[in-house]
Amino acid sequence: MARYRDANCRLCRREGEKLFLKGSRCMSDKCPIERGAGPPGQHGAVTRRKGSDYGLQLREKQKVRRLYGILERQFRKYYERAARTHGVTGENLLVLLERRLDNVVYRLGFAPSRKAARQLVRHRHFTVDDRIVDIPSFLVSPGDVLRVRDKSKRLEIIHMALRDTGRVTDLAWFRLDKARLEGEMLALPSRAEIPTPAQEQLIVELYSR
Repeated sequence: MARYRDANCRLCRREGEKLFLKGSRCMSDKCPIERGAGPPGQHGAVTRRKGSDYGLQLREKQKVRRLYGILERQFRKYYERAARTHGVTGENLLVLLERRLDNVVYRLGFAPSRKAARQLVRHRHFTVDDRIVDIPSFLVSPGDVLRVRDKSKRLEIIHMALRDTGRVTDLAWFRLDKARLEGEMLALPSRAEIPTPAQEQLIVELYSR
């Protein structure tokens, strides 16, 4: 399957804000955003004119897509599904992205980044309702219980992530049991409960052109 293989920090620099793609490095002084680095490329530091409406919409879509680690074709499918679902399209889109298994693993604190979470899922370290799931795009539903497999409970990356993160403490739609290395999605989140810095209406306007 196609995937992004270039430097992750370039993506944060291009968007001008932290996308938290490299775990603990994003919280350290090594983060290019902390050092005030501008957009990548030879002319990245050159002051540009204010972007057009289309440019702003495109940048917002690219930011959210990169934040969740999704390629364009799959992202558009999420949008089309969100548009068919009753409710506000932009909010539906973010809820769908939050339900991805790799994102749930990240939100629960079992991985330092979504990229690491995707790799852990691919390597079959988790079960959903006692069934091994190795598909990062699997959509978790309310009531589903995610567990670290018995053979994977000694993985240092999981324990380090749990020690270093407090992400789940303020997410009301999750229940986390650190002692048993399991978590549960209690409900679908509202937009106000999703800590994703995005203007999803711009994405809707982009795809509605």
